[in-house]
Amino acid sequence: MKTPILATLTVLALVSTAQARSHRHQAAPAVNPAEAEKVLAPLRHAATECFAETVLANPKATAEARAGHWYEAVGITGFLCRPEVAAMIQGHDRLYGARTGERYFKGAYAEHLGQQLAERLQPMLIRKAVASAEPPPEKATAEDDAPAN
Repeated sequence: MKTPILATLTVLALVSTAQARSHRHQAAPAVNPAEAEKVLAPLRHAATECFAETVLANPKATAEARAGHWYEAVGITGFLCRPEVAAMIQGHDRLYGARTGERYFKGAYAEHLGQQLAERLQPMLIRKAVASAEPPPEKATAEDDAPAN
């Protein structure tokens, strides 16, 4: 009689331990991708805009961007965008579970960041390069008006 009771208690202990583990490591609830995108899109946009603005505001980062070295350009000024990145990571964590936001930021987001920045900044970088190659209007008119020797 002791054996069946002991066996039953052992099975119950194993089951409760397994349930406790599964609750601790439970996957995040299923998320509707469209709803998740509504939450993450503005957070992702804010982070990318911050990176774009800080790259343009720093001459060294701008030079790296002109050379197509987007990762390096962001590395120079990226610390300024910590609040935006943190908000994006936290939003992802809330939707998909703890630690998913950091993986997303370092993986999928970082993978496409260079392309996103190139699309946003390339026209401005080209305009600035062309504009800086020409003399300022005041200097050009002064040289034109100067008498020839």
